[in-house]
Amino acid sequence: MKKFFLLSGTALFIVGLFLFRTTAAEDPVDTQAVTTAGQTVVKKMYRPDKPEATVEFSQQDPASLKPVLRWTKVESAVAYELELFQENPGVYDDPRFRPAPFFSTSHIYVNGYNVDLSDQLEQDYFYWRVHGLNLDGQRVGEDSDVQKVYVDRDKDIQLKPIPTSVFNQTAGSVLLYPVYAWIPVAGADKYEVEILDDLPENPNDIEPSQHRIDSAIAVGFDYYDPTPRVGRKPFYWRVRAMDQEGNPVGVYSDAGKFGVAAGAAFDVATYGDSITHGGGAVSYSPSDWEYSYQHYLNFPVINLGKSGDTSATMVERFEQDVLPFKPRYLIIMGGSNSMRGGYAAEDIIEDLTALKKKCLANGIRPVFLTLPPINPDNIKRAFDEPTAEDWQQERQKINDFIRMQDYIDVAQGMESPEGLLPTELATDGLHLDIKGKQMMAAAINANWGRITGTASLGK
Repeated sequence: MKKFFLLSGTALFIVGLFLFRTTAAEDPVDTQAVTTAGQTVVKKMYRPDKPEATVEFSQQDPASLKPVLRWTKVESAVAYELELFQENPGVYDDPRFRPAPFFSTSHIYVNGYNVDLSDQLEQDYFYWRVHGLNLDGQRVGEDSDVQKVYVDRDKDIQLKPIPTSVFNQTAGSVLLYPVYAWIPVAGADKYEVEILDDLPENPNDIEPSQHRIDSAIAVGFDYYDPTPRVGRKPFYWRVRAMDQEGNPVGVYSDAGKFGVAAGAAFDVATYGDSITHGGGAVSYSPSDWEYSYQHYLNFPVINLGKSGDTSATMVERFEQDVLPFKPRYLIIMGGSNSMRGGYAAEDIIEDLTALKKKCLANGIRPVFLTLPPINPDNIKRAFDEPTAEDWQQERQKINDFIRMQDYIDVAQGMESPEGLLPTELATDGLHLDIKGKQMMAAAINANWGRITGTASLGK
């Protein structure tokens, strides 16, 4: 979980639940069907305002009574509302005659849901659709196209979480502090995350592996690892669901590979709190790569960010988390948590100065990023946390200091006329969403040639 000032999507799930048309002809969408693990996964063109189903259950390949429905993310959605029907709601033009769902839920915080149809299904098929919800539980964008699912009541049911964190494969996906995320299992109360030093000898079993080196209990759909995972060989992770008494609900998930090699050298590293670590729109974690600014950089980096960091804790963990990688450049953003928590700008500047000295003493060039504004009202709505009343004055002092260093002004253009962070850039008032992270990356890309003394690294 995120610590100190910050809450993860799972924390929101624990603290409280959200308040609370038929699809017309749609633009054509390119599709490609791939069958994996007995389930047909359909890769579709991404549309940020409309979820698209990514699984199909045909008569030839039907679902069990506990299928996992999956869809693409809606860019500005904090949660999703899923509806299941006995009849196809898409064939009724008049809303007065459209069928009512036999099941619906708006308490979904990932782009997938494990449905339990054991006592609800009257026939051997059903229809479903889903749409995004904002922080107030209001609809975001369009409904997905209605999907028909065929069901085989006698098909074996294998309950297991579906991992959604895939590390070290796309830009910005090398994390020193991993965040493991999954689609929850129907009927589960909590989860056990298992860290291994090799592939498990007992895949999809209920017992721990002999390769286990660590484990943790989590609630919801993600776990923020507090341990930096560095080793001479890769790590693996998997997760299993449990009931209230700790008994297994189904089996362990498939294992995922991750990790950072000990002694690995990176030319550029990023360092900071959760804005650097990644995540946004309340429910999305640092392993949702589109919510990380590093995903949009024109050059490779290792992400040394840690959610919950203050400027002081960044100083404390420098030797442990930065020096082993010997970066030539360290992109630093720090102080937002300290600032909104009431720490004086002078104390934060002292910490940033200490980071600069540590970098220069070790042959690392520090590159500071200006601090974006925040939005106290949205922070209160999302996390029920207060913000220091003098944050704007303190932020100005911190940014004045940063602008006297080697720096990049990523905060330019992010302020509303009132000096606040607009909701369209950060749903929760603190963690920049996709557009905000893209703005950060664009500023860094545009200035990186100036920092390095080379030509622009444009794509």
